[in-house]
Amino acid sequence: MMRDPHPFARFINILGRGKTLTRSLTVEEAEEAMAMILDGRTLPEQLGAFLMLLRVKEESPEEIAGFVRAVRSRLRLPASAPSVDLDWSSYAGKGRQLPWFILSALVLAESGRRVFMHGAEAHTEGRVYTGTALRALGIPVAKNLEEAAEAMARDNFAYLPIDALCPPIADMLGLRPILGLRSPVHTFARMLNPFGAPAMLQGVFHPGYMRLHRDAGLILGQRRLSVFRGEGGEIERRPAKPCDVMLAVDGAPVNERWPPMMDEPRQAPDESMDLSRLAAVWRGDVGDEYGEAAIVGTLAIALRTLGDANDARDAEAKARKLWDARARKRPAAAA
Repeated sequence: MMRDPHPFARFINILGRGKTLTRSLTVEEAEEAMAMILDGRTLPEQLGAFLMLLRVKEESPEEIAGFVRAVRSRLRLPASAPSVDLDWSSYAGKGRQLPWFILSALVLAESGRRVFMHGAEAHTEGRVYTGTALRALGIPVAKNLEEAAEAMARDNFAYLPIDALCPPIADMLGLRPILGLRSPVHTFARMLNPFGAPAMLQGVFHPGYMRLHRDAGLILGQRRLSVFRGEGGEIERRPAKPCDVMLAVDGAPVNERWPPMMDEPRQAPDESMDLSRLAAVWRGDVGDEYGEAAIVGTLAIALRTLGDANDARDAEAKARKLWDARARKRPAAAA
């Protein structure tokens, strides 16, 4: 029987002392707590209690920043890793529309920008995840950081599942059906940016998380970051809706509202979710007004995030030119 308090117990104590005494963790406390979790120095009961107390309290930007720092300090990047322009997370999966954002990322890669994408494989039934869509396009999914670095050096694009990037985080994401709720892991996994890209994109489902991501990025010193409410929670613009974009530009917060790109206020769900349409639209074999608007709109936000455009109008015009000039014989990274 353990008589002295477990070293991790103090973090649970901070989070679970009731309405008047509970407080958020500092950046340093959050980093230390996550380091203990990643190093296997906690008990299962403690991990469950910790994640759910954070969930009830709601995570703070300082906590997210501390968790991210702990993970980054434990990643071992290949010595030959190329510089990366844009970090693109993909953890939600798509249930109502095809993952058009993948084509946005591939156009960007074809234009010479190096994009690293990381995300979750299937964990919610009925949703299409990025790894599945990339395989349908004939684009390989990296198995480790070394393969991801090689792919980016060769094709300007790589996708690495979180299972390979950081297995302990994948394990924590897998607790959702056991705990019955999402946890802060779903928030900070998106912020990892393992290759240190100066620009980062974030898509959320719940608008309340926009400021959380932006403020955590500011604490982490992220040079350029954009976060917006994406279709299904992915980094994909909903072209029929106004789009509020929260940016961080060299340490300063910036808020922008982008007007709708289409007249139709609502888009019916895609009943077939036929992944072969992605390649068909890329090649120009079929037209898809909604899909192309989503591609161009998402690409526009990426260009604005990278600093390649001055405003929404400029970004959309440049995005349309890149999309129209794509190499239609194949998606950019599927060599």
